[in-house]
Amino acid sequence: MSKDQLRILWLDELNRSDVARVGGKNASLGEMLKNMQAEGIPVPLGFATTASAYWEYVDANGLRQTIADTMGELGNGSLQLAEAGDLLRKAFLKGSWPASMAVQITAAYKKLSKLSGHEEVSVAVRSSATAEDLPDASFAGQQESYLNICGEQNLLDACQRCYASLFTNRAIAYRQAKGFDHSSIALSIGIQIMVRSDKASSGVMFSIDTETGFDQVVVINSAWGLGENVVQGLIDPDEYQVFKPLLTESSYSPIIDKKLGSKQKKLIYGTTMEASTVNVEVPLADRESFALDDQEVLTLARWACSIEQHYKCPMDIEWAKDGESGSLFIVQARPETVQSKKLGSVLDSYKLLGAGKKILSGLAIGQSIVAGTVCVISNVSEITDFIDGSILVTENTNPDWVPIMKRAAAIITNHGGRTSHAAIVSRELGVPALIGTGNATELLSELSEITVSCAEGDMGSVYAGRLEFSREEIDFSDLPQTQTKIMVNLANPGSAMRWWKLPADGVGLARMEFIISDHVKIHPMALACFNSIKDEAVRKEIEDLTKSYTDKTEYFIDRLASGLARIAAVFHPHPCIIRLSDFKTNEYANLIGGLQFEEKEENPMLGFRGASRYYSPNYQDGFALECKAIVRLREQLGFKNTIVMIPFCRTVLEAEKVIQTLASHGLERGKDGLQLYMMCEVPSNVILAKQFAKHFDGFSIGSNDLTQLTLGVDRDSAMLASLFDETNEAVKWMIQKAIKEAHGGNVKIGLCGQAPSDHPDFARFLVQQGIDSISVTPDSFSAVTTQVAEAERLLAEGGGTT
Repeated sequence: MSKDQLRILWLDELNRSDVARVGGKNASLGEMLKNMQAEGIPVPLGFATTASAYWEYVDANGLRQTIADTMGELGNGSLQLAEAGDLLRKAFLKGSWPASMAVQITAAYKKLSKLSGHEEVSVAVRSSATAEDLPDASFAGQQESYLNICGEQNLLDACQRCYASLFTNRAIAYRQAKGFDHSSIALSIGIQIMVRSDKASSGVMFSIDTETGFDQVVVINSAWGLGENVVQGLIDPDEYQVFKPLLTESSYSPIIDKKLGSKQKKLIYGTTMEASTVNVEVPLADRESFALDDQEVLTLARWACSIEQHYKCPMDIEWAKDGESGSLFIVQARPETVQSKKLGSVLDSYKLLGAGKKILSGLAIGQSIVAGTVCVISNVSEITDFIDGSILVTENTNPDWVPIMKRAAAIITNHGGRTSHAAIVSRELGVPALIGTGNATELLSELSEITVSCAEGDMGSVYAGRLEFSREEIDFSDLPQTQTKIMVNLANPGSAMRWWKLPADGVGLARMEFIISDHVKIHPMALACFNSIKDEAVRKEIEDLTKSYTDKTEYFIDRLASGLARIAAVFHPHPCIIRLSDFKTNEYANLIGGLQFEEKEENPMLGFRGASRYYSPNYQDGFALECKAIVRLREQLGFKNTIVMIPFCRTVLEAEKVIQTLASHGLERGKDGLQLYMMCEVPSNVILAKQFAKHFDGFSIGSNDLTQLTLGVDRDSAMLASLFDETNEAVKWMIQKAIKEAHGGNVKIGLCGQAPSDHPDFARFLVQQGIDSISVTPDSFSAVTTQVAEAERLLAEGGGTT
């Protein structure tokens, strides 16, 4: 019998060219067994029934004509989708196995049991359609899978149900939408030894960021128990992001983000065929613990890189941890079908134009904004009530929901993670979604008007009412080359990766205080001196936020380091200039626990801020935590492309004190390539630029504060707004002088203010003065780059002056 006619093929006999014989899922398993095991990536053993076996079953039971007739009646409207699906599934389940075919399946099962050392091994029985896992169609969850199947008859029954699942309503609808002929698609069944992840954890990972397409990270979701809960979005999993370029260095641990999911339930083995798996509540201690340790996360990430390298495309991978052996396994891998297909150099940038009342938040899927009417659907039986073009709000989705997901303006779910069914399908459909909101079905009322914003970072929000928003296309396909380095200002780690395609020369300003206010939220002194906190409500708030940390200062260090890492990763290995925290006392006081540690100042803008805080006894314990975060960022995570910048440094003596303080905390200038920059924003910085240059590797002109202090105008004063002008001749004189003195002192100098974005003439002025770099907001990048290139051209032609 030829290979094409075989009913059974062992997975390790297959490779990815065998899709026509065993479908994409099984062909990919064979590919990994043949090639990945040699790289130390274990894949459970198993076998597959072939497409030939499917057609043999179909013909033995006279189903070929039944399929053609039923699909014909569906096509001409004689049957509805539900009727056609029900008719075909019943026809498959009424069929009987050809005797020799059943013998071959049970014989292979006996052999697999023997190889595993069990009399009757527990197996996963998964459907694998011959059109599945193609580069442009995921077929996510269209056919059924059955877990913890044990025994010969139970296996045959499960296989028969897999055949019938080729004609679930959702599978029929999906094939119609993708243009596949129902009569030309066969179904292979994969029978694979179960990994006892019911006693440990499992999940999904992508070798690409699922939201932005950033190809330098691995995104991993994990939860306790079998993996179906993660895939189906029934629970909120843990999430990890790992930076791929630094994985090759064994001394680094480049996990740049960790989010603890609630993991409310776990799927474990059941005791009967009818209930081969059951969901149970997860104990509180496990819910508050990560389902993987850091070394396991790094191992999985390295495997994802190896698999991606082998397949030569971004991958969607399922993994499982065996609770008996403690070993990790890869159980499925398929090409990622959404972000990897988004080619080109055009970015859509959405912005809310007005403020609104925030109702709830969740994981942002997509990067757009939608305003519309709420339509709450409790379960799939109610989908006929869905109103086209409205915002679908539900607990979670599965493949049966796809028909209405396609008709929704946006999707909001109570549960799920970035790798859940709702997230994957929303991306494929191009529909923005908010996943894992917790209680959207309770908070959002039917027919109410809301705005769903997925354009604010990795966490999105729902606002009451229809808010105004803008959409702008940013095209950088034909941007000219410039001698002046064009960098970007970034502050939000959650949205930083959306800009990775910009051809930027690095991050010219990473604002640490924004990360502290948005991601840490707690005043560092309140953590360093937690036992002295007097306000009981504040103590409780801090306890709640830091509950997964035994050392409360570790919360600050970990959150700040990972937030900075996500920004430093975007344009790595280009430089990322991190400005140390530059809160004013009134802003510090707004952090949790801040009131106890901040004095009220009459003029905070000119008060206890910037460099003066870093060596002060009043803040030294807090500053030590900032330094520890940067040390971790560079030494443990591996981001040596980071540069430390000191803001609001008033005197040369103050500069010396801060540099000594930094060195005492492990941040010594020159050690391991560490560069120190200073914000040039106080007139004394310009006047004494040559003296400051002896202590720093570079300057960055902060045009906002320099304008404020040169013109004597409070930049926050609405009454004086008309006088605040960065293009004023006095300010331009200061900038001209600073550039000349910096170059005279052999240090680099750039500018990170808003002026080049707002005023084209200002960008030309900076080029004429010989500025080394200009750092702007990402949405201004294209315009400023074009202006700088034109200014450089005119200067080269003698049309500009210095």
